[in-house]
Amino acid sequence: MRTTILIADDEASMRKYISSNLKVRGYDVIPASDGIETLKMLAEHPIDLVLLDIGMPGPDGTQVLAALRRESRVPVIMVSARGREHDKVQALDLGADDYLTKPFGVDELLARVRATLRRAGSVLESTLPTYRFDDLEVDFSARRVRVGGRDVSLTPKQYDVLAYLARNAGKVLTHRQILQASWGGQYADEVDYVWTYVRRIRRRIEPDPSQPRFILTEPGVGYRMPA
Repeated sequence: MRTTILIADDEASMRKYISSNLKVRGYDVIPASDGIETLKMLAEHPIDLVLLDIGMPGPDGTQVLAALRRESRVPVIMVSARGREHDKVQALDLGADDYLTKPFGVDELLARVRATLRRAGSVLESTLPTYRFDDLEVDFSARRVRVGGRDVSLTPKQYDVLAYLARNAGKVLTHRQILQASWGGQYADEVDYVWTYVRRIRRRIEPDPSQPRFILTEPGVGYRMPA
């Protein structure tokens, strides 16, 4: 699964600088130029990491971070030309995971990104509780799926799709959200991938795939797993 990074900065040159260096190393990138667009992108796309500029036009970076932390633990690296200790402390107290001071080099940027993603992944795997509904279990830390106490063999991509649905149990996820979370941000219209994989997963986990209990279809929208 490719990693999607949201770059929120009102400077076009900075967005281009960060984007080009991340894309060439295999990351998917979504740009945003102000606080309103940042919150919109966070609501519409599955994001793995946010590079968030403090000095964006309203709401500014600290306001976006405060709003984000009321709903999400997505890792955030604050980016700013302000190197004052007070600004760094404020950002970290609000829930930022790291702080980058402009100007910075590519090596430092990439190192901070890798370290933040590594920490976030470790925390997620160790703290996310096993999903259980009826006799279905999805153990995220072990990447193991069981139905009725027996292990179910899934391909890595099948597991990614099922785990994304299970992590968001109770929510209706669109075909596009599932597609981008499991295949990457460059995929937008290949919804047949989702249909195909859901059909195959159902054959593995559903007692009767024609009457699914675990992966429910929301007609014309996407899928939902019961909470």
